[in-house]
Amino acid sequence: MKIVRNYLYNAGYQIFLLLVPLITTPYIARVLGPHGVGVNSFTNSIIQYFVLFGSIGINLYGNREIAYHRDDKQKMSQTFWEIELLRVVAIVVASVAFLIFMMFEQKYHVYLLMQSVLIIAAAFDISWFFMGTEDFKTTVLRNTLVKILSVILIFLLVKSATDTAIYILIISGSQLFGNFTLWPYLRKRLVKVSFRSLRIWHHFRPALVLFIPQIATQIYLVLNKTMLGSISGVVSSGFFDNSDKMIKIVLAIVTATGTVMLPRVANTFARGDIKKVNSYLYSTFDFVTFSSIPLFLGLAAIAPRFSVWFFSAKFAGIDRLIMMEAPAILMIAWSNAIGTQYLLPTNHNREFTISVTIGAVINLILNIPLIMIWGAFGAAISTVVSEASVTLYQIYVVRKRIDLKRLFSDLWKYVVAGGMMFVIVYLLNIHLPFNTLTLVLQVLVGVIVYVLGILIMRPKIIEQAKRLLTK
Repeated sequence: MKIVRNYLYNAGYQIFLLLVPLITTPYIARVLGPHGVGVNSFTNSIIQYFVLFGSIGINLYGNREIAYHRDDKQKMSQTFWEIELLRVVAIVVASVAFLIFMMFEQKYHVYLLMQSVLIIAAAFDISWFFMGTEDFKTTVLRNTLVKILSVILIFLLVKSATDTAIYILIISGSQLFGNFTLWPYLRKRLVKVSFRSLRIWHHFRPALVLFIPQIATQIYLVLNKTMLGSISGVVSSGFFDNSDKMIKIVLAIVTATGTVMLPRVANTFARGDIKKVNSYLYSTFDFVTFSSIPLFLGLAAIAPRFSVWFFSAKFAGIDRLIMMEAPAILMIAWSNAIGTQYLLPTNHNREFTISVTIGAVINLILNIPLIMIWGAFGAAISTVVSEASVTLYQIYVVRKRIDLKRLFSDLWKYVVAGGMMFVIVYLLNIHLPFNTLTLVLQVLVGVIVYVLGILIMRPKIIEQAKRLLTK
């Protein structure tokens, strides 16, 4: 039940994150416009490279190492301080690199300085420790309060397109403040350690192993926006950023399982219970398939009328971007289940690294011609193809360890139920006048049609749900 409780905490927070952009994104889209949104997207994509190099794979590595040693408080405390000090050193190096970069960068100088607060924030990010101990309640409550504060500040201080720098500072500053608020909770979780006994470089190489796939992942997560801003202009980057934001908001509900399951699978693997590890994969893969198919088809179905209503007429045409990129939700959900919830916690780092490197290379190769020809639409196509390549390679890697027939046994049932839902919701979307009431109606009809389809075809997830409810 602890897994379910942690998932509910994490999924509840992801739903909250879904509601926050529903409030702020339409406001920001109208106030800042495509140019302001594009400037934020472009400068943030640049700063993320420095954050990435300053983090050197700590979030994944630290999460896993804390999960391995959480039953030994002394060992866990020493591991925490070694990893955290290593991160601080890396952030200092990244900060120096950023200052050198700023000596040669003149365009968007102020915006980049506002974004650079995120580099400092990364030094104090210890959420990986709480995830490793499966304490999701602390991070969720803290993140919720910080998000509420940032929303209030956005509405109070961001009033026109000239406030783009203020908007960026609110987002980056709230991240720094939120990371600070986690530190007081450490007093009850750690014991004293001798700082002379700390061996921070002992963790450098294994963290670097996980850093390599993060570089590759970051390439196809952020490179689209950087290349769009450079090749097609910041307005195109703004269009793609809003489309990508909608995809990631919906996806967050599904990938919440990855955050919850990584420390649980890592701890189970450390105890040598491989059968249980495989059982976790079958269950979580089935769940993400069950949930991601209606999410991506539902988003695509409401996109034609929803997008302009949500983002304003300034973003006309973004509906095609959303529909084009929506299949990435399913691809990422699958790769999250196999990669983050199976390959990483079971120390199959090489296979995971190769998979995301393949995605990065394909993304880079496709981006240049597709962005030059189709702009933001080209970036959307490149995103879906690269995510699909990651997923297909991971499936190929686990084919001998996992029963693929069992993994995909109920896929057709979810596709049929989701397909029926898509047709009905899409027809409602294009024929009904669009407003808040009809949006709610479309979502409710979609849920009802999908659930009825699932109840009729009765996939295994129904029995799993019954067992969880009766525990």
